[in-house]
Amino acid sequence: MLIEPVKRSRIYERIVEQIRALIREGRWAPGDQIPPERELAERFRVSRTSVREALRALEMQGVIDSRQGGGTFVRTADTEALVPPLAAAILRGRQELAEVLEVRELIEPGIARGAAQRASAEHIAQLESLLERQRHCILEGRPFVDEDTAFHYTLAQAADNHILLRLHNLILDLLRESRQSYLHVPDRPQLSLRGHEAILSAIKAHDPQAAYDASLEHITLVRDGILRALETEAAK
Repeated sequence: MLIEPVKRSRIYERIVEQIRALIREGRWAPGDQIPPERELAERFRVSRTSVREALRALEMQGVIDSRQGGGTFVRTADTEALVPPLAAAILRGRQELAEVLEVRELIEPGIARGAAQRASAEHIAQLESLLERQRHCILEGRPFVDEDTAFHYTLAQAADNHILLRLHNLILDLLRESRQSYLHVPDRPQLSLRGHEAILSAIKAHDPQAAYDASLEHITLVRDGILRALETEAAK
């Protein structure tokens, strides 16, 4: 497959598609180091910012691993292959979904607490940027699932616990469809934004307990909203 110049509005999505195709075709195998941002930007004929967004999305999807100071690598296939059958096994009904949401409610406040203790200035800047993007999406009536996912992913990165990060990514993969439905319910976008603002405020203050409490309140509201949205859908 030849890399093609990218010309669509959400540029990073086209970059993601092409990188996934390169991996599917075996051009980049599990364990291979992929080219640095600058080289990818030149080959795709896009900005380094677009490449950075694409790599962040691929990392959230479990396709690549970024190692601090060591480059970016294609992940081994085991975890990626695990998600679809695991999702099928877990999400067979409302009870199973409720249990996955309960697991999220157990781990996310801990992630926020860890982020409040260990977040770097760069992490905080990324979170602020993602919140600003979420605000713009809400004002323009556009979906913001990507921004929402990136916010929680960055929190998990800031907590600096690789096991929690992988578990968190698996949970969000399992819940992606239900979260998309939830975020389209009236008033939910603003509730989501306020929850994120409260979490970020606590992290900027480096207050672990406030971050834990804000995250718990936010995730509980999300859980209840998802379950209500599914009940409403089932009643139609």
